[in-house]
Amino acid sequence: MTETPTPGEPRVIATDAALEFLAEIRKDHPEVLFHQSGGCCDGSSPMCYPASEYRVGETDVKLGEIGGVPFYISGSQYDVWKHTQLIIDVVPGRGGMFSLDNGRERRFLTRSRLFAGGEACLLPGS
Repeated sequence: MTETPTPGEPRVIATDAALEFLAEIRKDHPEVLFHQSGGCCDGSSPMCYPASEYRVGETDVKLGEIGGVPFYISGSQYDVWKHTQLIIDVVPGRGGMFSLDNGRERRFLTRSRLFAGGEACLLPGS
């Protein structure tokens, strides 16, 4: 796992609705983590897993934390998304098959915004 420096704006943030939903999930599963899915079966969704049941890979990048919960992305995805801030939100629907938001009639969703001007030069590897 790679730690990214955090100069300037945070790499990942969450809406109030996402933080409330995360707190609800943590009542059932106190220790969780997020991993930004790269696609395939569950699309590119932020997946919430019990921390003890997910193994963070050597090339995964820790973008930061939301609600005190670590948030990771694969190294290859980080290379593509390194100029964006991920904004974790909640929408109606079913979560990813193995994600803890599944079956709760709401799911996490990743929105993003490009870092602008001066922010972009603060990014690692830019």
